[in-house]
Amino acid sequence: MSAVVAETQSNEYVDFWNEILAPKFTRFKHVLVDGLTHHSAAIFPNLPVNEGDKVLDIGCGFGDTAVDLAERVGPKGTVVGLDCCNAFLDYGRADAETRGLNNVAFVEGDALSERFDPTYDFVFSRFGTMFFSNPVAGLRNMRTALKPGGLMTHIVWRTPADNPWLSMAKDVVLNYLPAPGDDARTCGPGPFSMANEETVAGMMKSAGYEDVTFTRVDALVLVGRTVQDAIDFQLALGPAGEVFREAGDEAEAKRGEIEAALAKAIEAQKQEADGIVMDSSSWVITGRNPG
Repeated sequence: MSAVVAETQSNEYVDFWNEILAPKFTRFKHVLVDGLTHHSAAIFPNLPVNEGDKVLDIGCGFGDTAVDLAERVGPKGTVVGLDCCNAFLDYGRADAETRGLNNVAFVEGDALSERFDPTYDFVFSRFGTMFFSNPVAGLRNMRTALKPGGLMTHIVWRTPADNPWLSMAKDVVLNYLPAPGDDARTCGPGPFSMANEETVAGMMKSAGYEDVTFTRVDALVLVGRTVQDAIDFQLALGPAGEVFREAGDEAEAKRGEIEAALAKAIEAQKQEADGIVMDSSSWVITGRNPG
C-alpha cells in the first residue's frame, strides 16, 4: 500500500470516528470504559511501567488508561494521551483535573501520521491498533517514539469465537439483515483484525520490534446495565451495529423483531449486580525497540 493511499484511508477513518462513532461511544461510555473494569484489572498491574517513566498512550479514548498510567509513573513521570477524537479527550482532561494530576496531557492526533521523537520509555495502546489502516506502518510509527530498549504494549481482541460479547449480536442481526457491502463506511480494519498470533507477530517483526511476547487474557465484560441497554449498545456499535447501520431503512423496519431476538439471546447471559456480563478474550502483546 502506498503512503498516499494509506494516508487517505487513515483520514477517512478519522472522519468516520469523529462524525459517526464519537457520539455513540460517548452515549455508551459506561460500557466501553466501566465495562472493561475486570479486563483492565487483569492487565494493568503487569504492565512494564515504572515510576518516573515517560509514557505515550495511543488511541487513549476517554483517557482512563492515560490517567491510570499517570498515577503509575508518579509526579516524576509524564504521560501523553493521543486520540483522533478531541471529544473523547475532554473527559480525560476532566478526570485528570479531578484526581489532581498535572503529569498527563491529552493531544488530538492520528498515530499513523504523527511524527514522534524517540523520548518515551513505554508506549501503550488498548484496543486501538486494530483500527490502523496500515498496521505495520502504525506499529512502526509507535516504535519511533521509543527510546532504544523501550517497550511497547498493545492490547487487541482475539477471535470472534473468543469474544461472544461482540460476535453473538452480529450473528443474530445477520438472520434479519444483509452483511455490509464492500463500500460500507468503517472505522478501520475492525476489532478482530489482530486476532491471529502468527500474523501479528509478523507485523511486529516487520515494524522492527524484538522480543515480542503474547499473553492471553480472559475476563468478563459488561455489555449493558439492563437488557435494553445491552440491545441499544449492540445496535449502535461493534459488528452488529455496523450491520444495522448499513442496512438503513430495512433495519429500522425490522427493528422490533431484531430487538426481540437480541433480548432473548441477552437474557440468557450472566447477570451481575452492575448489569449483564459476557466472556471476552484479548492478546496483550509486548515488543522492545532495539538498541
